[in-house]
Amino acid sequence: MATLEDYVARVEGTCGAEKDVIVVLKYEKKDEAMANILKRATLTNKIAGIIFELTFENFSFRLYSSGKAIFRSVKNREELNALLSKLLL
Repeated sequence: MATLEDYVARVEGTCGAEKDVIVVLKYEKKDEAMANILKRATLTNKIAGIIFELTFENFSFRLYSSGKAIFRSVKNREELNALLSKLLL
């Protein structure tokens, strides 16, 4: 069974009420991860086919075709991991 480590290369930034967290997807799993995210989240805006503004369970975030995702207002690492698990696994 897949784990978050199979999809996530690294997490940049700090969690907090007003902080943005950047999640970088592993290059070799980027397409599969993006397909899973786009299937489960709700698309609110698409910019030039390379930036997707999405919402999922009251979280808003941007997904870039480069394999980066920027999550807004994530309180802590546990919340981020739970969110990523629902989106990716």
